[in-house]
Amino acid sequence: GHPDKLCDAIADVLVQAAISLEKRALVGVEVACHRNKVFITGRIGCRDANTIDVDALVRNVYRSAGYGPDWYPSPEQLEIHAELCLGPLEDGEDEFRELSDDQAICIGYANDIEASNHLPVEHWLARHFAKRLYRLRDENSELGLGPDGKVIVVVKEAQGTWQLERFSCSLQQKTAHDEIALFRAIRLAVEEELQQLSLQLPGLSPQMPQDITVNGAGAFEVGGPEGDNGLSGKKLVMDAYGPRVPIGGGAWSGKDFFKADRAGGLHARRIAKYIVRLGLAKEVTVVLGWFP
Repeated sequence: GHPDKLCDAIADVLVQAAISLEKRALVGVEVACHRNKVFITGRIGCRDANTIDVDALVRNVYRSAGYGPDWYPSPEQLEIHAELCLGPLEDGEDEFRELSDDQAICIGYANDIEASNHLPVEHWLARHFAKRLYRLRDENSELGLGPDGKVIVVVKEAQGTWQLERFSCSLQQKTAHDEIALFRAIRLAVEEELQQLSLQLPGLSPQMPQDITVNGAGAFEVGGPEGDNGLSGKKLVMDAYGPRVPIGGGAWSGKDFFKADRAGGLHARRIAKYIVRLGLAKEVTVVLGWFP
């Protein structure tokens, strides 16, 4: 429900729609949102591109994120402005899809921690906590939670052990609902998730931190596109490996899987994982340069 991730989701649902029509579809789109307005620009090149129902796809992304009667903007309120170049691939474009049509520097990372899917532990934890807290909307409807939210963690790492030292989150909540009950529900959910994750990752302490912050900036009812504008490609660090690993150039969402930015990031990650799985290193950062 975060506005930037809404835009990423819209960009990627357009990629999916295009490649379902033609395997080698060319897609490069950008998305911005603010209040009830959504702006989409770029190109979709594939067979029957004009049949893609952009409006319906956008509204469904908002609906699936949790926007509706209780949370502005509802899918029906959206004003969608699409300036897209739609049409088939040009003559000869299909066979050239295997070649890079752009330049990019792409980073791939992996460590030898199989339990974290070879990701930095703090990034792995943040993702798990975020997914767990998002489920509270359905599990605890009495909390009055909205679609928007963020999570940040501080982890102490020493000689193959990890300790969650600080946890902070912001979850959209109607001001008429109980903020103390929200704090309690979040603490219990994080504690339960941490217990489960500590069983998966030897060395991860199940001990909860003393420092837990919920909605530290105060009441958080006005959120999503109403509280902030959104843009695709703004959450590149979280799309990748978190702040400890440098990112390369270019965004992933809104790009088809032949684009240098996206294919390059995937290739770099595969090489990094391959090296650690062969036992050649405990931690690997791969840098790939792509040229037109």
